[in-house]
Amino acid sequence: MFYHIIRPIARFIVWLLNGHLHVNHKERIPDGNYILAAPHRTWWEPILFALAASPKEFMFMTKIELFKYPVLNFILKHAHAFPVDRKNPGPSALKTPIKGLKNGNYSLIIFPSGTRHSAELKGGTIAIAKLSGKPIVPVVYQGPLTFTGLLKRKPLEVCFGNPIQVDRKIKLTHENEAMLDNQLKEAWNKIDQEQNPNFHYQPK
Repeated sequence: MFYHIIRPIARFIVWLLNGHLHVNHKERIPDGNYILAAPHRTWWEPILFALAASPKEFMFMTKIELFKYPVLNFILKHAHAFPVDRKNPGPSALKTPIKGLKNGNYSLIIFPSGTRHSAELKGGTIAIAKLSGKPIVPVVYQGPLTFTGLLKRKPLEVCFGNPIQVDRKIKLTHENEAMLDNQLKEAWNKIDQEQNPNFHYQPK
């Protein structure tokens, strides 16, 4: 219920601050639940992705430190976010999203690199896709990377790629995970080139 209330509020705030959210190739999104995987470029990406893929509802992995604040804790929990300890992820980092995907309740938004200052993909995304049987949908954000740029009403571009299905029979060896990680990176690069080849991400 809370998710349905906060989504139009978020949409209005994005429109008020910027007014130029453009969604590209939404037709590539498959039916059912899926894992929306993106390179992490700004802190507002999860909001834009959730709005772009509406009416689907999403779960979010969120660093555990943010749940220490009572008001933020309430908002995050009711927006389907769940805490993850980045230093010691624990089994719940996999079990929670897999259960949600399998039960048909929600899809998942995830940033495989973990932070905006890393290009290295951490384990988890591929394992979640394999164990849940749900496809990975690559997605990228192109647009302002600072709040000042956002307020200057520069276009916010969200572009979806073609789904990647991880074979449930594949063994998650180091070599196979590296192969699938490269496949995801190549998908992001392809979408970036397709959308705007002149866009280059520089961490702020």
